[in-house]
Amino acid sequence: MKFAALVKSAALVTAVAIIPATTAGMAQVDGRVGPEFAKLFATYERIKAAYVEPVDDEQLIRGAIDGMLGSLDPHSAYLDGADLQRLETMIDGNYSGLGLSVQMDDGAVKVISPFRGSPAMEVGIKAGDYITHLDGELIYGGDLDDAVSRMRGPAGTDIRLTIFRPGRDEPFDVTVTRGVIELEPVTHKLEEGNIGVIMVNEFSRDVGADVFAAWQELRTEASGRLQGLVLDLRSNPGGSLDEAVALSDLFLTKGRIVSQRGRAQGETIFFDSETVYRGEIARDTPMIVLIDAGSASASEIVAGALQDHRRAVIMGDRSFGKGSVQTLLPLGRDAALKLTTARYYTPAGHSVQEGGIKPDISVPQLSDPDLEKRARFRMRESDLRGHLVNEAALKDEELERDKNDDPRFLLTAAELKEQGVEDFQLDYALRTLRRTASTNMARRN
Repeated sequence: MKFAALVKSAALVTAVAIIPATTAGMAQVDGRVGPEFAKLFATYERIKAAYVEPVDDEQLIRGAIDGMLGSLDPHSAYLDGADLQRLETMIDGNYSGLGLSVQMDDGAVKVISPFRGSPAMEVGIKAGDYITHLDGELIYGGDLDDAVSRMRGPAGTDIRLTIFRPGRDEPFDVTVTRGVIELEPVTHKLEEGNIGVIMVNEFSRDVGADVFAAWQELRTEASGRLQGLVLDLRSNPGGSLDEAVALSDLFLTKGRIVSQRGRAQGETIFFDSETVYRGEIARDTPMIVLIDAGSASASEIVAGALQDHRRAVIMGDRSFGKGSVQTLLPLGRDAALKLTTARYYTPAGHSVQEGGIKPDISVPQLSDPDLEKRARFRMRESDLRGHLVNEAALKDEELERDKNDDPRFLLTAAELKEQGVEDFQLDYALRTLRRTASTNMARRN
Protein backbone atom coordinates (compact mmCIF):
# COMPACT_ATOMS: atom_id res chain seq x y z
CA MET A 1 0.00 0.00 0.00
CA LYS A 2 2.82 2.36 0.89
CA PHE A 3 4.59 1.78 -2.43
CA ALA A 4 1.38 2.26 -4.41
CA ALA A 5 0.77 5.57 -2.64
CA LEU A 6 4.33 6.61 -3.33
CA VAL A 7 4.05 5.95 -7.06
CA LYS A 8 0.75 7.82 -7.16
CA SER A 9 2.12 10.83 -5.27
CA ALA A 10 3.40 13.95 -6.94
CA ALA A 11 7.01 13.09 -6.23
CA LEU A 12 10.48 13.43 -4.92
CA VAL A 13 12.13 16.74 -4.16
CA THR A 14 15.73 16.67 -5.38
CA ALA A 15 17.77 18.06 -8.21
CA VAL A 16 15.97 15.58 -10.43
CA ALA A 17 12.21 16.11 -10.22
CA ILE A 18 10.11 12.99 -10.58
CA ILE A 19 6.76 13.22 -12.29
CA PRO A 20 4.17 10.50 -11.59
CA ALA A 21 3.59 7.94 -14.32
CA THR A 22 1.13 9.07 -16.94
CA THR A 23 0.97 5.90 -19.00
CA ALA A 24 1.05 2.20 -18.30
CA GLY A 25 2.16 1.34 -21.80
CA MET A 26 5.47 -0.48 -22.12
CA ALA A 27 7.61 -0.44 -25.24
CA GLN A 28 7.61 -3.60 -27.29
CA VAL A 29 10.97 -5.30 -27.66
CA ASP A 30 12.31 -4.89 -31.17
CA GLY A 31 12.89 -8.30 -32.72
CA ARG A 32 16.19 -7.10 -34.16
CA VAL A 33 17.77 -6.88 -30.67
CA GLY A 34 17.74 -10.68 -30.31
CA PRO A 35 21.47 -11.00 -31.06
CA GLU A 36 22.24 -8.28 -28.49
CA PHE A 37 20.27 -10.15 -25.82
CA ALA A 38 22.24 -13.24 -26.79
CA LYS A 39 25.47 -11.36 -26.04
CA LEU A 40 24.09 -10.26 -22.70
CA PHE A 41 23.09 -13.81 -21.74
CA ALA A 42 26.42 -15.19 -22.94
CA THR A 43 28.24 -12.67 -20.76
CA TYR A 44 26.11 -13.67 -17.79
CA GLU A 45 26.90 -17.37 -18.34
CA ARG A 46 30.64 -16.73 -18.68
CA ILE A 47 30.72 -14.71 -15.46
CA LYS A 48 28.78 -17.36 -13.57
CA ALA A 49 31.07 -20.10 -14.83
CA ALA A 50 34.52 -18.50 -14.79
CA TYR A 51 34.71 -15.47 -12.49
CA VAL A 52 37.32 -15.87 -9.75
CA GLU A 53 34.67 -15.82 -7.01
CA PRO A 54 31.03 -16.93 -6.97
CA VAL A 55 28.63 -14.19 -8.00
CA ASP A 56 24.94 -14.29 -7.16
CA ASP A 57 22.25 -13.61 -9.75
CA GLU A 58 20.88 -10.53 -7.97
CA GLN A 59 24.24 -8.77 -8.19
CA LEU A 60 24.61 -9.49 -11.91
CA ILE A 61 21.05 -8.53 -12.84
CA ARG A 62 21.22 -5.32 -10.83
CA GLY A 63 24.54 -4.49 -12.48
CA ALA A 64 23.03 -5.06 -15.92
CA ILE A 65 20.06 -2.82 -15.12
CA ASP A 66 22.28 -0.07 -13.73
CA GLY A 67 24.49 -0.33 -16.81
CA MET A 68 21.55 0.08 -19.19
CA LEU A 69 20.24 3.11 -17.34
CA GLY A 70 23.69 4.59 -16.90
CA SER A 71 24.10 4.63 -20.68
CA LEU A 72 21.07 6.94 -21.04
CA ASP A 73 21.29 10.12 -18.96
CA PRO A 74 22.24 11.16 -15.39
CA HIS A 75 18.64 11.15 -14.11
CA SER A 76 17.37 7.69 -15.07
CA ALA A 77 17.79 5.06 -12.34
CA TYR A 78 16.51 1.83 -10.81
CA LEU A 79 15.00 2.27 -7.34
CA ASP A 80 14.41 -0.39 -4.72
CA GLY A 81 14.79 -0.91 -0.99
CA ALA A 82 16.68 2.00 0.57
CA ASP A 83 16.29 4.13 -2.56
CA LEU A 84 12.50 3.96 -2.40
CA GLN A 85 12.60 4.56 1.34
CA ARG A 86 14.59 7.74 0.79
CA LEU A 87 12.06 8.82 -1.84
CA GLU A 88 9.25 8.35 0.66
CA THR A 89 11.23 10.18 3.35
CA MET A 90 11.79 13.18 1.12
CA ILE A 91 8.11 13.35 0.25
CA ASP A 92 7.17 13.13 3.94
CA GLY A 93 9.36 16.17 4.49
CA ASN A 94 11.92 15.33 7.21
CA TYR A 95 14.86 13.09 7.95
CA SER A 96 18.05 13.08 10.05
CA GLY A 97 21.20 14.05 8.20
CA LEU A 98 23.18 16.93 6.76
CA GLY A 99 20.69 18.59 4.39
CA LEU A 100 22.48 18.23 1.06
CA SER A 101 21.35 17.66 -2.51
CA VAL A 102 24.13 15.72 -4.25
CA GLN A 103 24.84 14.19 -7.65
CA MET A 104 27.39 11.60 -8.78
CA ASP A 105 29.80 13.27 -11.21
CA ASP A 106 32.39 11.02 -12.85
CA GLY A 107 32.73 8.92 -9.72
CA ALA A 108 32.75 11.88 -7.32
CA VAL A 109 30.00 13.06 -4.98
CA LYS A 110 29.29 16.64 -6.00
CA VAL A 111 27.09 19.06 -4.09
CA ILE A 112 24.21 20.50 -6.10
CA SER A 113 23.14 22.68 -3.19
CA PRO A 114 22.79 22.63 0.60
CA PHE A 115 19.28 23.16 1.93
CA ARG A 116 18.72 26.53 3.56
CA GLY A 117 19.29 26.46 7.31
CA SER A 118 20.67 22.91 7.20
CA PRO A 119 23.73 21.72 9.16
CA ALA A 120 25.62 21.54 5.87
CA MET A 121 24.90 25.19 5.05
CA GLU A 122 25.76 26.33 8.56
CA VAL A 123 29.30 24.91 8.31
CA GLY A 124 29.83 26.53 4.91
CA ILE A 125 29.40 23.69 2.42
CA LYS A 126 28.60 25.21 -0.98
CA ALA A 127 27.20 24.22 -4.36
CA GLY A 128 29.97 22.81 -6.52
CA ASP A 129 31.96 21.29 -3.65
CA TYR A 130 33.21 17.71 -4.01
CA ILE A 131 33.00 15.34 -1.04
CA THR A 132 36.01 13.01 -1.28
CA HIS A 133 36.13 11.31 2.15
CA LEU A 134 33.70 10.48 4.96
CA ASP A 135 35.37 10.14 8.36
CA GLY A 136 38.69 9.78 6.56
CA GLU A 137 37.54 6.99 4.21
CA LEU A 138 37.79 7.62 0.48
CA ILE A 139 34.39 7.47 -1.26
CA TYR A 140 35.54 8.43 -4.77
CA GLY A 141 34.45 5.80 -7.28
CA GLY A 142 31.93 4.34 -4.85
CA ASP A 143 28.17 4.19 -4.87
CA LEU A 144 26.15 7.39 -4.41
CA ASP A 145 23.47 5.61 -2.38
CA ASP A 146 26.09 4.28 0.04
CA ALA A 147 27.56 7.76 0.48
CA VAL A 148 24.12 9.29 1.10
CA SER A 149 23.27 6.54 3.61
CA ARG A 150 26.49 7.18 5.53
CA MET A 151 25.86 10.93 5.66
CA ARG A 152 22.46 10.30 7.18
CA GLY A 153 22.19 9.18 10.78
CA PRO A 154 20.82 10.07 14.21
CA ALA A 155 20.51 13.78 14.96
CA GLY A 156 23.29 15.03 17.20
CA THR A 157 25.97 12.71 15.84
CA ASP A 158 29.02 14.04 13.96
CA ILE A 159 30.58 13.11 10.64
CA ARG A 160 33.82 14.47 9.17
CA LEU A 161 33.70 15.42 5.48
CA THR A 162 36.75 16.07 3.35
CA ILE A 163 35.88 18.74 0.82
CA PHE A 164 37.62 19.64 -2.41
CA ARG A 165 36.51 23.10 -3.46
CA PRO A 166 37.44 24.12 -7.01
CA GLY A 167 39.63 27.19 -6.83
CA ARG A 168 41.37 26.14 -3.63
CA ASP A 169 44.78 24.48 -3.68
CA GLU A 170 44.15 21.92 -0.93
CA PRO A 171 41.18 19.87 0.31
CA PHE A 172 39.93 20.67 3.79
CA ASP A 173 38.01 18.85 6.51
CA VAL A 174 34.78 20.00 8.07
CA THR A 175 32.88 18.30 10.89
CA VAL A 176 29.10 18.44 10.58
CA THR A 177 26.63 17.59 13.33
CA ARG A 178 23.65 15.80 11.88
CA GLY A 179 20.27 17.33 12.56
CA VAL A 180 16.62 16.66 11.92
CA ILE A 181 16.17 18.16 8.47
CA GLU A 182 12.72 19.66 8.51
CA LEU A 183 12.28 20.38 4.85
CA GLU A 184 10.37 23.57 5.44
CA PRO A 185 9.51 24.35 1.85
CA VAL A 186 8.43 27.96 2.28
CA THR A 187 9.64 30.72 4.61
CA HIS A 188 9.02 34.46 4.45
CA LYS A 189 10.05 37.79 5.96
CA LEU A 190 9.13 41.44 5.66
CA GLU A 191 11.95 43.81 4.71
CA GLU A 192 12.32 47.58 5.05
CA GLY A 193 10.03 49.55 2.78
CA ASN A 194 7.20 47.01 2.96
CA ILE A 195 9.01 44.60 0.63
CA GLY A 196 8.01 40.97 1.12
CA VAL A 197 10.45 38.11 0.61
CA ILE A 198 9.15 34.55 0.10
CA MET A 199 11.81 31.83 0.00
CA VAL A 200 10.85 28.54 -1.63
CA ASN A 201 13.44 25.97 -0.60
CA GLU A 202 12.08 22.92 -2.43
CA PHE A 203 8.91 21.79 -4.19
CA SER A 204 7.28 19.23 -1.94
CA ARG A 205 3.60 18.87 -1.09
CA ASP A 206 1.44 21.97 -0.73
CA VAL A 207 4.09 24.50 -1.78
CA GLY A 208 1.50 26.50 -3.72
CA ALA A 209 -0.76 26.69 -0.67
CA ASP A 210 2.19 27.58 1.56
CA VAL A 211 3.23 30.47 -0.69
CA PHE A 212 -0.35 31.75 -0.69
CA ALA A 213 -0.37 31.61 3.13
CA ALA A 214 3.00 33.41 3.27
CA TRP A 215 1.64 36.19 1.05
CA GLN A 216 -1.38 36.61 3.32
CA GLU A 217 0.85 36.82 6.40
CA LEU A 218 3.11 39.39 4.75
CA ARG A 219 0.06 41.55 3.98
CA THR A 220 -0.93 41.35 7.65
CA GLU A 221 2.58 42.21 8.89
CA ALA A 222 3.05 45.16 6.52
CA SER A 223 2.29 48.68 7.64
CA GLY A 224 0.15 49.51 4.66
CA ARG A 225 0.31 48.18 1.13
CA LEU A 226 3.16 45.83 0.15
CA GLN A 227 5.43 47.75 -2.23
CA GLY A 228 7.18 44.76 -3.77
CA LEU A 229 7.77 41.03 -3.61
CA VAL A 230 10.92 38.92 -3.96
CA LEU A 231 10.35 35.23 -4.76
CA ASP A 232 13.65 33.55 -3.86
CA LEU A 233 14.23 30.27 -5.73
CA ARG A 234 18.01 30.14 -5.27
CA SER A 235 19.56 26.77 -4.37
CA ASN A 236 16.16 25.18 -4.89
CA PRO A 237 16.88 21.81 -6.53
CA GLY A 238 13.32 21.25 -7.74
CA GLY A 239 10.61 18.71 -7.03
CA SER A 240 6.99 18.21 -7.95
CA LEU A 241 5.77 19.43 -11.33
CA ASP A 242 2.26 19.82 -9.88
CA GLU A 243 3.53 22.23 -7.22
CA ALA A 244 5.55 24.20 -9.77
CA VAL A 245 2.36 24.65 -11.78
CA ALA A 246 0.39 25.57 -8.65
CA LEU A 247 2.95 28.19 -7.57
CA SER A 248 3.07 29.73 -11.05
CA ASP A 249 -0.74 29.80 -11.20
CA LEU A 250 -0.83 32.00 -8.09
CA PHE A 251 0.69 34.84 -10.11
CA LEU A 252 -0.92 34.25 -13.52
CA THR A 253 -4.49 34.54 -14.81
CA LYS A 254 -4.14 33.41 -18.42
CA GLY A 255 -1.94 31.46 -20.77
CA ARG A 256 0.31 28.43 -20.63
CA ILE A 257 2.53 27.69 -17.63
CA VAL A 258 4.61 24.81 -19.00
CA SER A 259 4.39 21.94 -21.46
CA GLN A 260 6.10 18.57 -21.45
CA ARG A 261 6.73 16.72 -24.70
CA GLY A 262 7.78 13.09 -24.90
CA ARG A 263 8.04 10.29 -27.44
CA ALA A 264 5.55 7.90 -25.84
CA GLN A 265 1.81 8.35 -26.15
CA GLY A 266 0.46 10.27 -23.17
CA GLU A 267 3.77 12.00 -22.35
CA THR A 268 2.88 15.25 -24.16
CA ILE A 269 0.91 17.36 -21.67
CA PHE A 270 0.07 21.07 -21.46
CA PHE A 271 -0.44 22.92 -18.18
CA ASP A 272 -2.35 26.21 -18.21
CA SER A 273 -3.09 28.93 -15.67
CA GLU A 274 -6.42 29.19 -13.87
CA THR A 275 -6.47 25.41 -13.41
CA VAL A 276 -5.22 25.33 -9.80
CA TYR A 277 -6.00 28.81 -8.45
CA ARG A 278 -8.53 31.33 -9.72
CA GLY A 279 -7.34 34.90 -9.88
CA GLU A 280 -3.93 36.33 -9.12
CA ILE A 281 -2.24 37.22 -5.84
CA ALA A 282 0.10 40.21 -5.64
CA ARG A 283 -1.72 41.89 -8.52
CA ASP A 284 0.00 45.18 -9.45
CA THR A 285 2.82 44.43 -7.00
CA PRO A 286 6.32 44.73 -8.53
CA MET A 287 7.99 41.33 -8.37
CA ILE A 288 11.51 39.91 -8.69
CA VAL A 289 12.40 36.22 -8.88
CA LEU A 290 15.91 35.30 -7.70
CA ILE A 291 17.64 32.29 -9.28
CA ASP A 292 21.16 30.87 -9.34
CA ALA A 293 23.07 27.84 -10.62
CA GLY A 294 21.44 25.73 -7.89
CA SER A 295 17.92 26.54 -9.13
CA ALA A 296 16.83 23.45 -11.03
CA SER A 297 13.85 21.68 -12.53
CA ALA A 298 10.62 22.88 -10.86
CA SER A 299 12.34 26.18 -9.96
CA GLU A 300 13.09 26.72 -13.63
CA ILE A 301 9.48 25.98 -14.57
CA VAL A 302 8.29 28.79 -12.28
CA ALA A 303 10.99 31.25 -13.34
CA GLY A 304 10.39 30.49 -17.03
CA ALA A 305 6.63 30.92 -16.75
CA LEU A 306 6.81 34.25 -14.90
CA GLN A 307 9.52 35.49 -17.27
CA ASP A 308 7.69 34.59 -20.49
CA HIS A 309 4.44 36.12 -19.23
CA ARG A 310 6.37 39.24 -18.19
CA ARG A 311 4.97 38.97 -14.69
CA ALA A 312 8.32 39.33 -12.91
CA VAL A 313 11.90 40.37 -13.45
CA ILE A 314 14.25 37.37 -13.20
CA MET A 315 17.46 38.27 -11.39
CA GLY A 316 20.64 36.49 -10.30
CA ASP A 317 22.66 33.81 -12.13
CA ARG A 318 21.73 31.48 -14.98
CA SER A 319 19.89 28.45 -13.59
CA PHE A 320 20.99 24.80 -13.57
CA GLY A 321 19.38 23.78 -16.87
CA LYS A 322 17.48 20.60 -16.05
CA GLY A 323 14.67 20.52 -18.56
CA SER A 324 13.76 16.85 -18.50
CA VAL A 325 10.90 14.93 -16.90
CA GLN A 326 11.39 11.67 -14.98
CA THR A 327 8.46 9.26 -14.73
CA LEU A 328 8.25 6.73 -11.91
CA LEU A 329 7.29 3.34 -13.40
CA PRO A 330 6.57 0.47 -10.97
CA LEU A 331 8.45 -2.81 -11.43
CA GLY A 332 6.59 -5.18 -9.15
CA ARG A 333 5.68 -4.37 -5.55
CA ASP A 334 8.99 -3.10 -4.21
CA ALA A 335 10.95 -1.60 -7.11
CA ALA A 336 10.51 1.13 -9.70
CA LEU A 337 12.18 2.60 -12.73
CA LYS A 338 12.87 6.33 -12.73
CA LEU A 339 13.04 7.02 -16.44
CA THR A 340 13.50 10.24 -18.40
CA THR A 341 10.43 10.34 -20.62
CA ALA A 342 10.00 13.95 -21.77
CA ARG A 343 11.43 17.44 -22.01
CA TYR A 344 9.58 20.46 -20.69
CA TYR A 345 9.21 23.85 -22.33
CA THR A 346 8.42 27.36 -21.13
CA PRO A 347 5.26 29.15 -22.36
CA ALA A 348 7.25 30.72 -25.21
CA GLY A 349 8.40 27.26 -26.32
CA HIS A 350 11.96 27.44 -25.01
CA SER A 351 13.62 24.26 -23.76
CA VAL A 352 15.33 24.69 -20.40
CA GLN A 353 17.60 21.70 -21.03
CA GLU A 354 21.30 22.65 -20.83
CA GLY A 355 20.83 26.40 -21.25
CA GLY A 356 18.67 26.97 -18.17
CA ILE A 357 16.84 30.22 -17.48
CA LYS A 358 18.82 33.32 -18.32
CA PRO A 359 18.06 36.15 -15.86
CA ASP A 360 16.80 39.48 -17.16
CA ILE A 361 19.36 41.13 -14.90
CA SER A 362 22.51 39.11 -14.17
CA VAL A 363 23.62 39.79 -10.59
CA PRO A 364 26.63 37.87 -9.22
CA GLN A 365 26.70 36.84 -5.58
CA LEU A 366 29.50 39.25 -4.68
CA SER A 367 29.15 38.48 -0.97
CA ASP A 368 30.61 35.01 -1.64
CA PRO A 369 34.38 35.30 -1.02
CA ASP A 370 35.07 32.30 -3.28
CA LEU A 371 32.89 33.58 -6.14
CA GLU A 372 35.61 34.26 -8.69
CA LYS A 373 37.43 30.97 -8.11
CA ARG A 374 34.33 28.79 -7.98
CA ALA A 375 32.63 30.38 -11.00
CA ARG A 376 35.09 28.64 -13.32
CA PHE A 377 34.05 25.25 -11.94
CA ARG A 378 30.32 25.80 -11.38
CA MET A 379 28.30 22.71 -12.30
CA ARG A 380 25.15 22.78 -14.36
CA GLU A 381 23.17 20.15 -16.23
CA SER A 382 25.40 20.60 -19.29
CA ASP A 383 28.40 19.46 -17.22
CA LEU A 384 26.90 16.08 -16.31
CA ARG A 385 28.12 13.11 -18.29
CA GLY A 386 25.46 11.75 -20.65
CA HIS A 387 23.09 14.73 -20.26
CA LEU A 388 20.37 15.27 -22.88
CA VAL A 389 21.43 17.75 -25.54
CA ASN A 390 19.36 20.88 -26.06
CA GLU A 391 17.42 20.51 -29.29
CA ALA A 392 18.35 24.08 -30.23
CA ALA A 393 22.06 23.10 -30.17
CA LEU A 394 23.13 26.18 -28.22
CA LYS A 395 26.83 27.03 -28.46
CA ASP A 396 29.02 27.38 -25.39
CA GLU A 397 29.65 31.08 -25.97
CA GLU A 398 25.89 31.69 -25.94
CA LEU A 399 25.59 29.97 -22.59
CA GLU A 400 28.52 31.88 -21.10
CA ARG A 401 27.63 35.33 -22.39
CA ASP A 402 26.33 36.46 -18.99
CA LYS A 403 29.76 36.03 -17.36
CA ASN A 404 31.25 39.25 -18.73
CA ASP A 405 32.32 41.79 -16.12
CA ASP A 406 29.70 44.39 -15.26
CA PRO A 407 30.87 47.79 -13.95
CA ARG A 408 27.97 47.81 -11.47
CA PHE A 409 29.37 44.81 -9.61
CA LEU A 410 32.91 45.61 -8.57
CA LEU A 411 32.71 45.50 -4.76
CA THR A 412 34.55 42.69 -2.99
CA ALA A 413 33.06 40.36 -0.39
CA ALA A 414 35.14 42.06 2.30
CA GLU A 415 33.88 45.52 1.31
CA LEU A 416 30.28 44.31 1.33
CA LYS A 417 30.77 42.75 4.77
CA GLU A 418 31.99 46.10 6.09
CA GLN A 419 28.74 47.61 4.78
CA GLY A 420 26.71 44.90 6.52
CA VAL A 421 25.65 43.18 3.29
CA GLU A 422 25.68 39.41 3.73
CA ASP A 423 23.57 38.50 0.69
CA PHE A 424 24.36 40.80 -2.22
CA GLN A 425 21.83 39.33 -4.66
CA LEU A 426 18.95 39.74 -2.22
CA ASP A 427 20.17 43.19 -1.22
CA TYR A 428 20.32 44.25 -4.89
CA ALA A 429 16.79 42.93 -5.49
CA LEU A 430 15.43 44.81 -2.49
CA ARG A 431 17.13 48.05 -3.52
CA THR A 432 15.78 47.63 -7.05
CA LEU A 433 12.22 47.22 -5.78
CA ARG A 434 12.52 50.22 -3.47
CA ARG A 435 13.66 52.35 -6.42
CA THR A 436 11.09 51.08 -8.90
CA ALA A 437 8.02 50.33 -6.80
CA SER A 438 6.47 53.72 -7.53
CA THR A 439 6.82 53.24 -11.29
CA ASN A 440 5.94 49.51 -11.32
CA MET A 441 8.97 48.83 -13.55
CA ALA A 442 9.51 45.42 -11.93
CA ARG A 443 6.21 44.13 -13.24
CA ARG A 444 7.69 44.12 -16.80
CA ASN A 445 4.40 44.66 -18.62
